[in-house]
Amino acid sequence: MDWLGIGVLIIGIAFLAFVIMLIKPLNKLSGVFSSLKSTTDALPQQVADITTGAKDTLSTGRETIQQLNNQMSELSPIFTIIGNVGETTIKLSSSMVDITKEMKENTEEGSTFIERNNLEGLYGAITLGYFALQRKNPLENSASDRS
Repeated sequence: MDWLGIGVLIIGIAFLAFVIMLIKPLNKLSGVFSSLKSTTDALPQQVADITTGAKDTLSTGRETIQQLNNQMSELSPIFTIIGNVGETTIKLSSSMVDITKEMKENTEEGSTFIERNNLEGLYGAITLGYFALQRKNPLENSASDRS
């Protein structure tokens, strides 16, 4: 039994030395855990602040989208009017193109008559005379422009 007591005593001294060696790292570990506790204590408040900020941002975005929808609904009739004006303009311009084509075809038939009878000079002289008369009477032209 003496040997058993000596063995237990040696094992006890070894554990005591082992514990003494672990005191410094365990103190550092307890410091890490205390700083971790102070960090995580503030975490619920930070998460609540972030959630509140995200909620505010989303509600502001929702309000902005609602305002935009209201403004677009107010502008919708204007866009409809602009579309109708565009369609009317297209119809008018296509009508003018048709009229121009028809006049060109009629003029081409007339131009062959003019070329055949050598009347280009006569029409040019008549046009020149007409413009000369227009230039000669500026008072009459400006009076007719005013009325």
